[in-house]
Amino acid sequence: MLLNLIKYFVYYIFFIFIFPSIGFSQSNHPIQKVTYKLYDQADAWNKGDIDGFMESYWKSDELQFIGSKGVTFGWKQTLSNYKKSYPSKEAMGKLSFEVIKTDLLSKKVIMMSGKFKLDRPKLGDLEGHFLLVWKKIKGKWYIIADHTS
Repeated sequence: MLLNLIKYFVYYIFFIFIFPSIGFSQSNHPIQKVTYKLYDQADAWNKGDIDGFMESYWKSDELQFIGSKGVTFGWKQTLSNYKKSYPSKEAMGKLSFEVIKTDLLSKKVIMMSGKFKLDRPKLGDLEGHFLLVWKKIKGKWYIIADHTS
């Protein structure tokens, strides 16, 4: 009887203290957080909300974006380039991402590679690859460098 009580007590401790912390730590894992942010970006894009899409980018003059036209520095210039290249919801199309690999380089830096696809029935589809560098700044994750081609 005493052994059964001890056994149930151990199970109780495991499920109350250990099991929830396993689930909590996985849902708060940095890689999962930035992946969710990436898919939030796609949602904003698909609503025609470039400003919302840009929320994941570091609002700094040091933000780097590398695309087909070369290197762009700065959040404001990157936003301006997006708005110029995608002036309408039709031009924006429907964006989807496929994450290929994500590496936690340190407690504050993540590197993510993947594919993007932009479905634009009337203007022609676009697709390519990306490499993002995410950095934790003041407790939040931001893209500090984006190479999309």
